[in-house]
Amino acid sequence: MRAIDWIALSVCFCIFGSVAFAHEGHQQAAPALAAAPPSTGTHDAQTWFTDTPLQDQNGNTLRFYSDALKDRVVLLNVIFTSCNDACPLITRKLKEVREVLGDKADGITFISLTSDPLRDTPAVLKAYTLKQGVDEPHWFFLTGDKAQMDLVLGRIGQIVPTPEQHSTQLIVGDVANKRWSKIRPDAPAAAIAQRLQLLTMPVAER
Repeated sequence: MRAIDWIALSVCFCIFGSVAFAHEGHQQAAPALAAAPPSTGTHDAQTWFTDTPLQDQNGNTLRFYSDALKDRVVLLNVIFTSCNDACPLITRKLKEVREVLGDKADGITFISLTSDPLRDTPAVLKAYTLKQGVDEPHWFFLTGDKAQMDLVLGRIGQIVPTPEQHSTQLIVGDVANKRWSKIRPDAPAAAIAQRLQLLTMPVAER
């Protein structure tokens, strides 16, 4: 794996711009710079993202890289279920994105990571997905113990002293081809869907 690929990846994850949706009563945390990822070896992506075991909303254990990311086109975001402002708004926006994608949505995995693992157990996440109408097989809501979530969130540039201080930006990626970008959550659902559809196309056709 070329070092330049990992430089692009780390820059993407570590530099966050202005945030469209903010949590009421809280300031956005300053972006944290992650350590430089490894640039050699055949398992660099797995090493960087880690295969930390997490639990989804159904109580299933998933290894973060091998089971949730590997060879997928993904959209990552961070939420916490007791949030009453930005998080449910963004979740509803992403539900709309999947509706716009239609049949193509099955080829794209959404991954919502909690910034509040002490309260967001699998059962709590399940209740949240049912309330929001987003409980489906291609959308993982992931939690773990605090150390596990701190590690995983740190690898996508999210060091969060409190649950409210997570970034609301969306991260989209074609994991196999190491193509990543960020999207503001107030972008139109159709525009987010279009970006995801481009990532599902063969590289030569983009």
